[in-house]
Formats: sequence, C-alpha cells, structure tokens
Amino acid sequence: MKISDFRNAGHTPSLIAAFLYFDVSFMAWVLLGPLGPFVAETYKLSATQKGFLVALPLLAGSFFRPILGVLGDVLGPRRAGIVGLAVTLIPLFLGWRFASSLHSFYLIGFLLGIAGASFAVALPLAGTWYPPEYQGLAMGIAGAGNSGTLLATLFAPRFAQHYGWPNAFALAMLPVALVLVLYSLMAKDSPKRPPRPAWRDYVVIFRQADTAWFCLFYCFTFGGFVGLASFLTLFFHDQYGLTKVHAGDFTTLVVVAGSFLRPVGGWIADRIGGYRLLLALLAGVGCCLAAISSLPELPVVVPLLFLCMGMLGMGNGAVFQLVPQRFSRHVGVVTGLVGAAGGLGGFLLPSLLGATKDRVGDYGTGLLAFSIAFFVASALLLLRGTAWARDWDEAFVSRSGVFCFRTFARNLVSADEN
Repeated sequence: MKISDFRNAGHTPSLIAAFLYFDVSFMAWVLLGPLGPFVAETYKLSATQKGFLVALPLLAGSFFRPILGVLGDVLGPRRAGIVGLAVTLIPLFLGWRFASSLHSFYLIGFLLGIAGASFAVALPLAGTWYPPEYQGLAMGIAGAGNSGTLLATLFAPRFAQHYGWPNAFALAMLPVALVLVLYSLMAKDSPKRPPRPAWRDYVVIFRQADTAWFCLFYCFTFGGFVGLASFLTLFFHDQYGLTKVHAGDFTTLVVVAGSFLRPVGGWIADRIGGYRLLLALLAGVGCCLAAISSLPELPVVVPLLFLCMGMLGMGNGAVFQLVPQRFSRHVGVVTGLVGAAGGLGGFLLPSLLGATKDRVGDYGTGLLAFSIAFFVASALLLLRGTAWARDWDEAFVSRSGVFCFRTFARNLVSADEN
C-alpha cells in the first residue's frame, strides 16, 4: 500500500482532528491514575479505594460512550466531538477549584468518563472517510490518540509535585481547549457517512451475537490497556517503592508501546487479517501477565510490561479492523457499544487488583487471574472462528483472516497421517 493512495482515499484533516480529539480526551480520562498516589497520600486511601478511584472514570466512560455514539449519529461526528470536548472541561475545572474530599473525586472521576466517550465519535469520524481496505490503518491512526496517556503520566506527577495536584487539573484544561478550537476548524463529516439509523436498527445490533463477541474481545484488549495505564503508577509506587514522579516515568515508558503500536496493529491486520492477529495477541498477553504475576525485579518487569502494553495496543487495532467490516452500516453505534465494553474491562482490572492487594498483600495473585482470563479469551476466539467462517460472507472472511478451527484441526491430523 502506498502512502499517497491512503492519503487520497480519505480526508487527512479529519483524520488528524480525530487523533487530536482522542489524544487530549484520553489524557483527561486517565488523569486520576498518575495523580492517584498524591490523592491517596492526602486522604490515606486503602489499596481498594485507590483501585476504585482510578477505575471510576473508566466505568463512567462505558456509561457515556453509547450516549455519545448516538449523539454522533444524530448530530454528526464533528458537532458531537465539539460537545464532548467542551463538556470535558467541566470535571477538569471542578478538580482544579472544588476537589476537597474523596467523594468529590468520585464525582469528578464519573464526569471524566465523558472524555472516555470520545472513542465513539473519533473513530467514526476517521473511519467513514476510508474504504474497507484502509480501515485498519485509518482506525489505528485515530486510535493512537491513546498516546494522551503519555501526557498525563509524564507531566501530571511532575506538575503536582511542584505546584500541587489541584493545579494539575488546570494544566490539563489548556490542551483540551486548544484542541477544541483545532477540531472545530479541521474536522469534517464524511459525505459517505451512513444515514442516521432508525431505532429498530439499534435493536437489530443488540440482537446480533457478534456485537457481544466484539464487546468481549475489546473488553480484554482496550480494557487491559487502559486499566493498566491508569493503574501502573500506583503499581510501581506501591509494589516497588518508586517515588510518585519516577512511578509516572516508568508508566510512561511502558505505555508508549501500546500507544504507538496501535496503528501498527491496524496495518498488520489489513495484511494478515484482524482475526489472526488478535488470536496471537490475546495468547501473548496471557503469557506476559503470567510472567509479571511473579513480581520479578524492576529491570525484568518493565520490559515485560512494555511488551504486554504493545500487544494490547496492537490488539485494539486488530479489533477495529474487524468491526467496520462486519457492521459497515452501523459503525457509530457499534463502536460506541464496543468501546463501552473496553471501559468496563478497564474498570475491572484496577478495581480487582486493588481489592486483591488488600486481601493477600501483593498484586501477583490478581495479575495471575487476569493472565488466565486472557488464555480463556484466546480459546474462545479460536472456537468462534469456526462460526464466523461459516456465517460471514466470503469478502468478510478474506479481509478478516478468519479460518475454521475444525478444518484447521482436520488438516493437521491429515498431515500427521501422511
């Protein structure tokens, strides 16, 4: 694929606008993660409370994503994105001026979920401009806005250390306001955007089993990425005794893999199929988490987390190479639902890790449990390929790289017999 062909196939300013929107929204969405050690020290929080605090915006993102997805279908991605960015400024302002108790942080965390809902607008804005053969790369570039995590983990702890954590919320308002202006100028709704679906179309989407399957797999890939991105600052601080700033630096180091490999995942998925790539990545993440669960020394755990986050980022690209092909007429509502599932997975990971830490004294048991869950997910995807190879039309099967497990197993047996 030539870059010029890709550029000519869509609308580059809208793709950039989608990336910027997702980038600063992701920064705001996970902001409580790098600020978590400061807030926990102020209010003397337990591990369970810490986990819930950083996980709450992720759960709220699951609540707001379908709403913003419907708003995108009604108003169009451009206007829906403007609304999302403007409203994101509200919890940041509240954190700057009015955060004075743990309960006020719970409210702020819930409202930060609006930033997490950006996924339901940014991806349709980018994706509807590009034909199916470029969906993986286009969605990967827009989705690489999860690099906003780097802004939060790198700068928020330093700013909080020198000027106090309330002022870190004020600092975060500046890039959000800037992108609000740029997005208004650059974003443009695609003329190929599907017509606004009727309510019966939403019912049809809910009734399709593939909707639930995509939600499940994205719950693992994106949920694993955002859950770890939100929690790793606390993990490095509590488990390895790093300072708050150094914990944020190490989090930045490992998160960069997932952020910048997401487009690579989309690009590879366009070539070998999102199904095959996702299958390998789910099993690979399970292996990494199993090794991390032994809580090795810092020089070992950091490369393992780097590899794990990289595979999770690529897995996000793989899932969204599949979704637009399977649901080309309802991309907005489906991405909202699938994205909501990702936020739910992100909520479960920090919450359960914090609760496990309070119960057994370390994070190893919780990490091992999530490792087993990823192996189960890869087995389910392998078996699901049989149904998809049977039910999807030939074009979907070819582009997605789906293969029938039963046929694959029979071929292996035949090869052994020969």
